Amino acid sequence: MKKRSKFLAMVLAATMAVGSLAGCGGGDKPEENKTEQGSSTDASNDNAANNADAAEDNAPAEDNADAAEDDSSASGEATEFEYWTFVELHGNHFEDMCAKWNEQNPDRQIQLSVNVLPYDDMHDKLNIALQSGEGAPDIVDIELGKYANFLKGEPQLVALNDVLDPYRDNLVESRVEIYSKDGNNYGVPSHVGATVCFYNTELLEQAEVNYEDIVTWADFKEAGLKVKEKTGKYMISADTGALWQLNVLLAQQGVDWVDDSGNVNVNIPEAQKALEMLKDLQDAGIAATVPGGNPDTEEAYAAYNAGEYACAVMPLWQMSRYTSYMTDLSGKIAIGKVPVLEEGMPCSVGGGGTGTCVTNQCADTQLAAEFLAYAKCSEEGSIGLWENLGFDPCNTSVWEMEDVTHNPDNMYVQYFKNNPFDVLNSMKDEIGLIKCTEAYPSINSTFSSTTLNSIFESGEDIAAALEAAQTQIQNELQ
Repeated sequence: MKKRSKFLAMVLAATMAVGSLAGCGGGDKPEENKTEQGSSTDASNDNAANNADAAEDNAPAEDNADAAEDDSSASGEATEFEYWTFVELHGNHFEDMCAKWNEQNPDRQIQLSVNVLPYDDMHDKLNIALQSGEGAPDIVDIELGKYANFLKGEPQLVALNDVLDPYRDNLVESRVEIYSKDGNNYGVPSHVGATVCFYNTELLEQAEVNYEDIVTWADFKEAGLKVKEKTGKYMISADTGALWQLNVLLAQQGVDWVDDSGNVNVNIPEAQKALEMLKDLQDAGIAATVPGGNPDTEEAYAAYNAGEYACAVMPLWQMSRYTSYMTDLSGKIAIGKVPVLEEGMPCSVGGGGTGTCVTNQCADTQLAAEFLAYAKCSEEGSIGLWENLGFDPCNTSVWEMEDVTHNPDNMYVQYFKNNPFDVLNSMKDEIGLIKCTEAYPSINSTFSSTTLNSIFESGEDIAAALEAAQTQIQNELQ
């Protein structure tokens, strides 16, 4: 049993507050208004979205410590676990699941102390705590853009294979694999983040376009030309600050940003083909760079809400952005499959995410691991992730529960023109994987800050831009 005193909790909170003030001057600005509510496998933009939720939902660590101490007085011999997250809504979910766990497990009670910390500050403190061997929480959220940093060498995280096994038949394998190394699963995913198209049907109808007829990118271009002619609006953004579009285009072709040995592999024919297709849309006048660099930014929300773009290619967690920031589009947005380069290709890829882990400093790793798997992979946990957070859960058995997925009182069911789970079920076997490797942060940073801008803003030759990116990333990783 793990016991922490109120005094130690207050010391930790004070330390974090100081670190938070020290970090205000710069660094990544996360995605969970970001995801989770999502991220990219995109670290920089995911991070931008994460801080939106983190900033909006942040709660003082001191208050959480006090609440945990007060609750523990009524919990008897409950095992105390400390949980760090950068999104308050995640903490709320775990508190709800802790209460349900305790109802079902009277002999294995848990007392959960939730600490909500700034995105960068939390990851930095976690890294220091794991490297030093002390001060780490028992359970922790690690955002996908940061995850590779915690898999270097021998991970200081607990392998979760045995607790995931009871749920594995219903889990989307690629979303478990992304938080894994050498056959060990170290993180439990929060969602699939299946990449889809969000279509503005009001604009499409003005151009007499049916989004359900769009299968290939050739179909998409034809539809975009009609939208441009009839409405003067763009069909899609030419993203300069995120890899959402490129990741799905690579996954469609069955390749990754690294080779089988983990070596950087961005200067490849498949990346060239994907970029040439996107550049062709821009040259045809139906794609244009978007304010903020990609659809998941505050500036872009305004442009989409005003009807400047007819389609956004984003993970499904973008639903929460629509309901929160693009309210004028309620009832107008339909969710569809991403067009494929060639018929028969898989259409989607998981985008962004947060893996929740048990650290090796936890005194009861088995109990913590079983609770974690229950909170995020069980049917109860997965329903909570959908209803409370708007996530497409990794447990696909929930996808078939129409009373849950088609609940008319659900805000996402009310907002969108069609049902998100109808689309998910139609592409259940078409959701690919872009690996989260140690090289990914450099890959994402290079493309988001340099490569995509050089192609879509400056008109640089694509082959030359990819060659320069390959060299830059390799130099950074040496």
